[in-house]
Amino acid sequence: MMARIVVFLAGVVFAAGLVIGGMTDPKKVQAFLDIGGIASGRWDPSLAFVMGGALMVAAIAFALLPKRKKPWFATGFDLPTVRRIDKALLAGAALFGVGWGLAGYCPGPAVASLTTGGMDIALFLPAMLVGMVLTKRFLQARAT
Repeated sequence: MMARIVVFLAGVVFAAGLVIGGMTDPKKVQAFLDIGGIASGRWDPSLAFVMGGALMVAAIAFALLPKRKKPWFATGFDLPTVRRIDKALLAGAALFGVGWGLAGYCPGPAVASLTTGGMDIALFLPAMLVGMVLTKRFLQARAT
């Protein structure tokens, strides 16, 4: 039970950080991704600081990770084992980036945006979930 409370609180802190940092505002995200707008002044670099702060926290956490035998509320760490960069990773990253740029949302901020409402998020979230289900089915069919 305590693990679920900690996970919930971590999610609340994460969502609050996304909202406060502006990551749930599609126009701000698109202005950040529009590096072609540097000359005209349309580019908004402020989200780089949000991402930089997240990277610093993650870097510290991953640096401290080898010193722990196990997480506080789990029996072991669930870390990725695949370390190669392949076509599937690159294609997935490209699709993620294109979708993020077009919609102005990625999964974390999209879920956090449920707190602010809006028709765009009401359309985006179901489309994202359908995309996840279709991708899972495609990958399962390809593996057989």
